[in-house]
Amino acid sequence: MSIITSPYPPVELREISITTRVFEGLGDDPKRPLLIDGPTGRSVTVSGFIDAVKRLAGGLNARGTGQGTMIALMAPNLPEYCVVFHGIAWAGGTVTLINPTYTAHEVRHQLNDSGATLLITIPQFLDTAREAIEGTEVQEIAVIGDAPGTLSLSDLMGEPQEAQTPVDIRNHVLALPYSSGTTGLPKGVMLTHWNLASNIDQTMATITSEPGEMTVAFLPFFHIYGLECLANIVLAAGGGLVTMPRFDLEMFLRLSSEHRTRRMYVVPPVMIALAKHPLVEEYDLSCVEQVNSGAAPLGGDVTDRVAARLGCATTQGYGMTELSPVSHSTPPERARPGASGLTIPNTECRVVDPLTGRDVEMGDEGELWVRGPQVMKGYWRNEAATSETLDSQGWLHTGDIVRFDEDGFMYVTDRLKELIKYKGFQVAPAELEAALITHPDVADVGVIGVPDPDAGELPMAFVVPAGNPPTLEALQAHLDGMLSHYKQVRRIEITDAIPKAASGKILRRVLRDKVAGKS
Repeated sequence: MSIITSPYPPVELREISITTRVFEGLGDDPKRPLLIDGPTGRSVTVSGFIDAVKRLAGGLNARGTGQGTMIALMAPNLPEYCVVFHGIAWAGGTVTLINPTYTAHEVRHQLNDSGATLLITIPQFLDTAREAIEGTEVQEIAVIGDAPGTLSLSDLMGEPQEAQTPVDIRNHVLALPYSSGTTGLPKGVMLTHWNLASNIDQTMATITSEPGEMTVAFLPFFHIYGLECLANIVLAAGGGLVTMPRFDLEMFLRLSSEHRTRRMYVVPPVMIALAKHPLVEEYDLSCVEQVNSGAAPLGGDVTDRVAARLGCATTQGYGMTELSPVSHSTPPERARPGASGLTIPNTECRVVDPLTGRDVEMGDEGELWVRGPQVMKGYWRNEAATSETLDSQGWLHTGDIVRFDEDGFMYVTDRLKELIKYKGFQVAPAELEAALITHPDVADVGVIGVPDPDAGELPMAFVVPAGNPPTLEALQAHLDGMLSHYKQVRRIEITDAIPKAASGKILRRVLRDKVAGKS
């Protein structure tokens, strides 16, 4: 066994709750603006945040909906998102994070699978929420704000709960985001206080951050990249967040300039915009020292263009929901084009030949395996999927094909897993296939991701018609009412048959080879 370790010394890991860890880093200025709503400028101070978290925890536990309760949170990025997440954590509950662009069908699946009994959302999503809770265990809906006849977040507040509700730090499931993992439909990823608090200290050993610096947060908090790298790590490092409910390039650039953002946390499509879009020239971004891209690999040519245009360091990191999420990070002073980073402290890696199960020689390609305190507890109520991804020795099999260079930098070169990365979002082929097969003109279907310079990958469907071949527009209209906009099929090809193994599993590599042969 050939284990790759971090070039950084180990950091001390303590068994404390995630909220305790965040509170520790907020500094000693209670009046410092901590959370600012980008579109309106409304702000929450350090003391206001701590007080709101403790009052929400107290209120939840007084109602019997805190400790041991599964609560669903479906909201865009707002200052209150951080309050709700940490209020539930302080109360000893569990929060399942729902994409606010989901359809009622998708929300219902996550509510049923997680067993949530309370759903917190915003007034704009009430219709979807009310439809989604039908047939689930959800007993109440509460809104951040006000809606006639609906419980509000203010109603949930109570007397401040000064101490963290005692929980088993290593085993209590605090966060339950949903991920497709390496294959299949979305599954609940069990992340503990130990996972998230440890990943803060592991990652902070590799990053640069100044106390009080503000970071514009458009990366959605329901996604582990936004939740941990922004809503937790930035706050724990003594910084603050300017929240954006959705991405808008003009607003992002304006807020970054106004708040003198030192560091930008982006995904590849935004990095491409920073490299090419003429709007960038209209804003003073001389404050930017680093732009970090994550969620999907990005070529060095794009990062080099951004570095030259903004006069800053451009870096990449690597992670996945199952890793809380960071396992590799690049410090700005060691930026390297195309590299996904160095192994962070207290983390071990192996690069394994997926055919033989043996470790490859240094510099050769193989599947990345990771072991460390950030590795998830497992998939919620899904032992089979857990055993496929997490082995008995604690190694998480990522499904990504990588190589390491002689300096310890890791490069993602391919992936075994079927997941499609569209503009930083995860699209599960199996989920698209399950929806497409319900169209009356589809007899069989196979979905893959095909490379795209702007989106990263586009979902493409190979369709066996059940009569008249369906058009792309007809299939898109069919999916509109079933799945989120980013899970839309973007290309189709009519075919006579879908290649499958004897087990019935779709041979996606054959489909990818078919597309590559035409390019």
